[in-house]
Amino acid sequence: MPATPQRRRTVRRLTIGAAVLAAAGLTATALPAGADTGHAARAGRTVDVQLLSFNDFHGNLEPPQGSSGTVEESRPDGSKKSVAAGGAEYLAQSLRTARKGHPYSVTAAAGDMVGASPLLSGLFHDEPTIEAMNKLGLDVTSVGNHEFDEGRDELTRLQKGGCHPKDGCYEKGRKFRGAGFPYLTANVTDEKSGKPLLKPYTVWKHKGVKIGFIGVTLEGTPDIVNADGVKGLKFHDEVETINKYAKVLNKQGVKSIVALIHEGGLPASTSYNYDCDSPGPGDGISGPITDIAKHVTPKVDALVTGHTHQAYSCTVPDPSGRPRTVTSAASYGKLYTDTTLTYDRRTRDIVRTTVKAPHAANHVVDRTQPKAADMTSLIARWNKLAAPVAGRPVGHISADIAGRGAAAPESPLGDVISDAQLEATKADGKGGAQLALMNPGGVRSDLAFKASGSEGDGVVTYGEAFTVQPFTNMLNVVDLTGAQLLAGLQQQVSGPNEASPKILQVSEGLTYTLDMTKSGTARVVKDSVKLDGAALDPAKTYRVAMNEFLAGGGDGFAAFKDGRNKYVGPSDLDAFTGYLTAHSSADKPLTPPKADRITVVK
Repeated sequence: MPATPQRRRTVRRLTIGAAVLAAAGLTATALPAGADTGHAARAGRTVDVQLLSFNDFHGNLEPPQGSSGTVEESRPDGSKKSVAAGGAEYLAQSLRTARKGHPYSVTAAAGDMVGASPLLSGLFHDEPTIEAMNKLGLDVTSVGNHEFDEGRDELTRLQKGGCHPKDGCYEKGRKFRGAGFPYLTANVTDEKSGKPLLKPYTVWKHKGVKIGFIGVTLEGTPDIVNADGVKGLKFHDEVETINKYAKVLNKQGVKSIVALIHEGGLPASTSYNYDCDSPGPGDGISGPITDIAKHVTPKVDALVTGHTHQAYSCTVPDPSGRPRTVTSAASYGKLYTDTTLTYDRRTRDIVRTTVKAPHAANHVVDRTQPKAADMTSLIARWNKLAAPVAGRPVGHISADIAGRGAAAPESPLGDVISDAQLEATKADGKGGAQLALMNPGGVRSDLAFKASGSEGDGVVTYGEAFTVQPFTNMLNVVDLTGAQLLAGLQQQVSGPNEASPKILQVSEGLTYTLDMTKSGTARVVKDSVKLDGAALDPAKTYRVAMNEFLAGGGDGFAAFKDGRNKYVGPSDLDAFTGYLTAHSSADKPLTPPKADRITVVK
């Protein structure tokens, strides 16, 4: 495959880690953490390396709509401000501006660059996003769970290039060249060979400076993706894997290491500029990444994370007690993180002390800056190909219908989607469903009243509907007893979901009370669960509609795997667009539901 200028640039700057460990390494001793360039002993031998990072882009080439396209900013007077952000044109411009004046600059990401993407990218199997990442200068990324949405072969194609095996090439005379940067899969191995699916690590080199990157996704990836997407693969513990390859890099003389981890945390505030080191280092963040950060070897100098779509820049002590940065830049290209890594040329390590970790801060990708012209051209090119499909009107709404951006566990758009799934499967011969359940993670955006293009305010286009429901999961209708259904509702707030509940969206007629003052399964008030006003009967069999992901036990809902007498209906997207068309018009637009089916006690 011919090397593009971008690919040649990447080859010059990156050296993929070899599997052979016999290479002679340098023996300099690593130093601990915190920029210390003013120290007389190190004067003249250190250099500041700029690490720019982001995560969970999810193919959002165009600025995301609704709440998905804003970040919350805390102001000095204590108030909070919503700032419009994101989009490839602005992300590219922000990164290019940030790099000015920094002769040593590397750009990295922490997974989910693709998958669950809007139509502009998803319609073309995310080739447009890979092209955009090449152009904006991404040097390396870990995989995320969504990189496996279309399976291992498709992920490999995105890395290596080639036209889609079914859809072929999208433009005459133009062949997809693949990612000009490495996707790292250190903790994802082939079940038979035991070898990593793609490269486990890479080394960035520039003028004598060497920084190693190890990339992992969350070990629980198989629990949150369709089984077919990870068939034949094994996912390993994040900490054990990172620690293993940190030793490998050290043996090769690479002492400066950054871990790219597609797993994240939950900051105490939703503001991107919240100080999560208050009152003490790392006190303002919780979630899986905190435990990971406390156990990853001190050989690793910084952790770039993702998955939770949150914004934070924290200092979490490593196992030796030294401070170390743990960062995440929200999602959809709305933020980027700028971290200063002070590199010591003698020790070949990042300078850290017990006083201060490398400086890191999140910055807004605001939409008031000029657009990157090459991204504008890229978007226009793909939009032209997508236009016949994307611009088709499928419905009308009277106001914004909140989905991903809803403040409460039950969202108005979640109600619309579950109602759509019930309607598509309730008829005899079409499944006979009595209720429908929708996983919250499958609701990827809001429906915005304001026009995104020339369609007019209140018009919902196919492209906008696709952005909300991009997975095209097939609907399943299964038999569940009342006891099994109750067990599934309890799994929203217990077991693997207890720490971070996943509240299912429910169709009209299903009501219950969720008491969050209690713990575990007790949070679901048993006697409150009713269908069409009648109490749930544990012994009775109910026909329940859900997408194939939920029916397979995804997101920790093991109870649904016991469903019997399965009927396969239309895709979730077809059900959604069909419902919008049937229940709205220009004269009678769909109004947002009240979202009052689940009573939440706090």
